[in-house]
Amino acid sequence: MAWVLAGERKSATPKVMKNTTNTQSTKTQSTVGYNQIKLGIDVHAESYRVVRQIDGATPQPAQKLRPKDFLAWVQKQLELAKEVHSCYEAGPFGYGLHRQLIGLGVHNVVVRPQNWDEFQRAVKTDKTDALALVQRLDRYVQGNKKELAVISVPTPEQELARSQSRQREQLLAHRIRLEAQGRSLLLFNGLRFAGWWRDAAWKRITEQVPTQLVELLQVLRELLLAVQEQLDLATARLEQSAKTQPRGVGALTSQVLEREILDWDRFNNRRQVAWGEVNDGAPGSRAKNILDRAPKARVNFLAKSIGLPRYMRPAVRRCLIARSLPRASP
Repeated sequence: MAWVLAGERKSATPKVMKNTTNTQSTKTQSTVGYNQIKLGIDVHAESYRVVRQIDGATPQPAQKLRPKDFLAWVQKQLELAKEVHSCYEAGPFGYGLHRQLIGLGVHNVVVRPQNWDEFQRAVKTDKTDALALVQRLDRYVQGNKKELAVISVPTPEQELARSQSRQREQLLAHRIRLEAQGRSLLLFNGLRFAGWWRDAAWKRITEQVPTQLVELLQVLRELLLAVQEQLDLATARLEQSAKTQPRGVGALTSQVLEREILDWDRFNNRRQVAWGEVNDGAPGSRAKNILDRAPKARVNFLAKSIGLPRYMRPAVRRCLIARSLPRASP
């Protein structure tokens, strides 16, 4: 502070000598000015909606970033705070973003998708989802672990193995759909043949069914045979990879369970195994997973009869139902 004597005029532009060394030192010390920065990320293919919260302040308005610009922006956040926490919902984009954030030094978690409109205001946008995520993340970081249902992130090897077993499930679903289309076509014309596309039934169809209808069925049958061939190969690969399995569980079932569960050691008791599959690591939460829609009424009845939770992961659910059916049959 410059003192001005009586009768002197204060200069409008006082000349001040700057210490470059001290200025650079002060700038370096003030680079990390916050304790925590929290990021709620709503991930899409072409852009990310991100809401940032600095320490305990009010969350800032949502920003729209392109994926190629997002990681550079996150790197700047790491320079501004001692810790950076983030979260985003699991979905069709896999875990590549999670691994990139972890590689940068961000404390990221992947959470189960849910309807974030808790008060049923019928307002659901990318901005509101990102805001809800960062608000939940703030409470989660403070110690309330029930605010987010954090899922177990598989390694790249585990993710590939699980994709192989899920591809088999997809092939099976394709076959069932094609079978139903052919069966519906036959019923529409007053005909019924069990296993219509298999060799024995197909021989009778070619002899008894009109030629025009056979031509329509032939298209579906060729697709069915191709899908069945790939389904058999996928099943054989899974069964061959099963080295040891629990007593009473087949090779295929044990492989599907192992690839879906990922790591049995993360559970401490039997109840956590059941609820862990419902919430993937968040026992006690009853939030419905929008990715795992409840199956049809018949499957629900079978699952209820053997005591399976309603919102269990479909792949595990089908395995346990199939395993229980022979035992339940008279």
